[in-house]
Amino acid sequence: MALKILESCINCDVCEPVCPNGAISLGEEYYVINPALCTECVGHFGEPQCVEVCPVECITVDTDIPESRAALELKYHHLMENKP
Repeated sequence: MALKILESCINCDVCEPVCPNGAISLGEEYYVINPALCTECVGHFGEPQCVEVCPVECITVDTDIPESRAALELKYHHLMENKP
């Protein structure tokens, strides 16, 4: 599953630079995660880096976008193939 950032985000700017896929950006009110780019760090790290660094624990699994680990791995490979 992709991850999502909750409204409790304090815009501390620590999650965006640690995302290896560039899936995190500043939204209208707080940071958001692009589910098309989020692999939960599969292929890069053992744990999602944004979750690891978030000081207010506002990043959670987006249950509206169910993805298996295999699907996340495929997305990772696709993203790496298309990386400039």
